[in-house]
Amino acid sequence: MEEPQESKKQLFWRELKHYIKELIDLNADADPHTTIDNISKGVEFRGVNVWILVFAIVVASIGLNMNSTAVIIGAMLISPLMNPIMGLGLGVGISDNDLIRKSLKNLLIMVVVSLIASTTYFLLTPLSDAQSELLARTKPTIFDVLIALFGGLAGIVASSRKQEKVTVVSGVAIATALMPPLCTAGYGLGTGQFVYFFGAFYLFFINSFFIALATFIMTRYLKFPQKVYLDHAKEKRVRHAILFFSILVIIPSFFIGLSVIRETSFNNQAIKYVSAIEHSAMFDDVQILNVKRSYTSKEQTITLSLIGTPLTEDQIELLQKRLPEFGLEQAKLIIRHAGGGSLDIDTQATMLQHFLERKEEQLANRDSTISQLREQLASFETKAKITPEQLAREVQVLYPHLLSFSVAESEEINLKTQQKQTIPVVNSTWSVTPTALEQQQFSDWMKARLNTNTIRIVNEVSN
Repeated sequence: MEEPQESKKQLFWRELKHYIKELIDLNADADPHTTIDNISKGVEFRGVNVWILVFAIVVASIGLNMNSTAVIIGAMLISPLMNPIMGLGLGVGISDNDLIRKSLKNLLIMVVVSLIASTTYFLLTPLSDAQSELLARTKPTIFDVLIALFGGLAGIVASSRKQEKVTVVSGVAIATALMPPLCTAGYGLGTGQFVYFFGAFYLFFINSFFIALATFIMTRYLKFPQKVYLDHAKEKRVRHAILFFSILVIIPSFFIGLSVIRETSFNNQAIKYVSAIEHSAMFDDVQILNVKRSYTSKEQTITLSLIGTPLTEDQIELLQKRLPEFGLEQAKLIIRHAGGGSLDIDTQATMLQHFLERKEEQLANRDSTISQLREQLASFETKAKITPEQLAREVQVLYPHLLSFSVAESEEINLKTQQKQTIPVVNSTWSVTPTALEQQQFSDWMKARLNTNTIRIVNEVSN
């Protein structure tokens, strides 16, 4: 008895499953033995690697000091910091105690060398201000955990391939950003700002830990060969330790991440609030020169520095009442006038300069509007092929009861087609109410004179 033939639908799904399996298969071109050898050799830290790390740390410190992202990226590309971290994860993954000890020792030496190099630089540099690139590495969040974890996964996957390793690993070095946190920690030591040191070093620890964790996960998934001389009980203890430390690192980072999200939301809403009130009528004679936003878990403030006619108490109260419209119920509004005693002469001079610049910008916008209106008038004259004076003389002859008229363009939206159209609008003033025939004749005559098929006539009668 013949078996029933496979239907086309079943064949399609079988081929699709086979294609997806081949598409996401990581074992096909994996080279575990070569990968283990390469990472184990890369863990070594002596001679050339020491000097490359020192040079890279100094370059990254200069980039942070200059607030140059390009310089920081260049330094990360030549940094050998990734190797002992991946070696640590690989050692745990294949249960190799020797590789774990070697990786930990070399990673510790690398960290010490990096801190010495970056601290020395920031002790000697005349530029001591914390730029945005530095400040960005002082507050670790849950997002740093995700970057390090997925960056580490990409790194070990790229390293385990038979070909095309270098390019992807270099990209991972940029994504996980191991060096900038170390340089920022050196900045904290060099300038005596230990808050920066602890925050940046914690960020480095997060990145390092989760790169190692990602390496461990992928070596197990790819079934790298295990060291056979270790017992299963010890292997189980290592797994539990990794899980414990993962939770220990993630929990504080998660709460910091929530705080960052809330602060970002506050800043966005504050920007919308200031933009809304700036265009209100009460700011016709007042200029907002500076906006300062401050966010903490206990207090949120928006400080406005103004110049011009001081706002009244009622106006300030009205501004405060608008805060809940933008989700800023907990925020406090602080108003400072440039004319008050709280601002020094230099600050008031700077504010006045900004005020004059804004006024010049407004005048330039008005000049642009006037120019556009003149162009529209010229366009009407071109279409009608007649000057306004000639048009007025003809109207006086044809329509003696017409006292005055004006022509303007109006943009309207056709509700059926949802398209904009520009049509002429004629406002006319009559001494007596025009008859229906006069209105129709006037409309037809204006269409002909303005060279258009569509027009709107607005008739008024003078009292």
